[in-house]
Amino acid sequence: MYHSVPATISRGGMPADNGDTVVTLDQVPRWSDADQRSSLQYEGDDPSFSYDPLASAPENGSLGNAVSRFPVDHEINSKIYLWRGNPWNIEVDAVVNSTNENLDEAYSSPGLHAAAGPNLAEECATLGGCRTGMAKVTKGFDLPARRVIHTVGPKYAIKYHTAAENALSHCYRSCLELLIENGLLSIAMGCIYTEAKNYPREPAAHVAIRTVRRFMEKQKDKITAVVFCTTTASDTEIYKRLLPLYFPRDKHEEEVAITKLPADVGDENGETIIDERKIRIRPLPNKKPSKPPRSVDLSSNEGGLQRRDSHYFDAYLDPAFMSIIKDPDQRRKEQWEKSVQSKNGWNCAKLLGFGDLGGPPLSPAEEYSLHSRYLAKANSLNLTEIAEMKIVYHGGVDSEGRPVMVIVGAHFLLRCLDLERFILYVVKEFEPLIQKPYSIVYFHSAASLQVQPDFGWMRRLQQILGRKHQRNLHAIYVLHPTLGLKATVLGLQMFVDSLVWKKVVYVDRLLQLFRYVPREQLTIPDFVFHPALMSEMQARFGGERRERPDS
Repeated sequence: MYHSVPATISRGGMPADNGDTVVTLDQVPRWSDADQRSSLQYEGDDPSFSYDPLASAPENGSLGNAVSRFPVDHEINSKIYLWRGNPWNIEVDAVVNSTNENLDEAYSSPGLHAAAGPNLAEECATLGGCRTGMAKVTKGFDLPARRVIHTVGPKYAIKYHTAAENALSHCYRSCLELLIENGLLSIAMGCIYTEAKNYPREPAAHVAIRTVRRFMEKQKDKITAVVFCTTTASDTEIYKRLLPLYFPRDKHEEEVAITKLPADVGDENGETIIDERKIRIRPLPNKKPSKPPRSVDLSSNEGGLQRRDSHYFDAYLDPAFMSIIKDPDQRRKEQWEKSVQSKNGWNCAKLLGFGDLGGPPLSPAEEYSLHSRYLAKANSLNLTEIAEMKIVYHGGVDSEGRPVMVIVGAHFLLRCLDLERFILYVVKEFEPLIQKPYSIVYFHSAASLQVQPDFGWMRRLQQILGRKHQRNLHAIYVLHPTLGLKATVLGLQMFVDSLVWKKVVYVDRLLQLFRYVPREQLTIPDFVFHPALMSEMQARFGGERRERPDS
């Protein structure tokens, strides 16, 4: 079925359409090759495409004492390849097949079963399926590869972002582990994530590349080649852009990677770790009884058992543990007293128009329950009408790799907005960000024309977002602040949350903002660029408001 002829390699590491041609590793561009750098600046299908990952590189010495998380390793780089085409056309020891849990031919990588022949499906039927994140191996049959490694990628949902990320990382690691267990040396890997499972392509590429990098750091002596294979222009562009971050070829690329990498690049295996879910083990208290135990002789009772009074056990109990045990009635009484005290204290705030700031602070368990209820409801509703208003939307990353959420104050039309549905939309959009450090960019340009929500509503929104939002929020960059806005922020610090609102950073010009968040990482409304247009809008709106009482 296959015949070995010299394949014509086009720019960008893509073969010409030669049918079922066997491609040897010598014909695949090596990541460390010098000519690969220039060839990766163009897309093979579109010569007009260009991308320079080093365009915004800082000058030497501007990074201070920052340490690279992925230093240059020429030995590893010499074993990494990037190929535009189907992996099963390459003459390697193993190719990866992305499939479903039943290893069905219909859900496998398109074209692989046809190239391997009917015997592949017959052997897959004998394996008993495969779990998500795991991998199984079969013979290669009619393929140039000796083996096919089948793996099952995860389904993606924002609510389970971390779980999907780690499952995908485990797919790639399982494939590499099976490669070594079977005494194989080279592997060609396509994109395991699929459109049917809704996994975002760029985040998935981050997971794939960093998992391979971490694995190669430990097992580079046992693997001779890892070929990343892409079949679409978008995937090829993504891999060209991300490979220098995890496999830098010189010190310059390594320095650039420090500023471009995401804040969270996983643990030593490339998996995301959530601190709250780590198991913490405390040593047993090593205390001696403050007084010798007193015993009462019960020889006349059942079996002559010996009874010890409570002082004996109290000496061994950990006070830190005992402090979490509280009588439920006492706890309810304290909550009621806090509620009464808060309502009495904040009645004046409501009279002054600040909104309802009463009610006791929520415990961590209460905040978690409240957040979970809102997130579940948000995921069950269609909130496209809120999304189309472009009040809140995702940006790129800031100068230190933290994801950015953009808020446009002028689009916040309070009279036309269902605030409860807006809260649901905010919870849904913020959920993947608040798990890790992130930033907010707020465009206040022309926002003073709109009526803004009161402090009570802001306090409720922060309670629903929870403590992860409070802890992981790095900064709120406010563009074009007014005196009224600064007074509002001061009030939020005093009455709502001093920790969050002290993170506000005021910037008067766009160039100042771009120091914190690069221009290419933001989608900016047109009116933000034109102060004259903003002034005209403000004057027109103000004139209408003045004429209205006379009419």
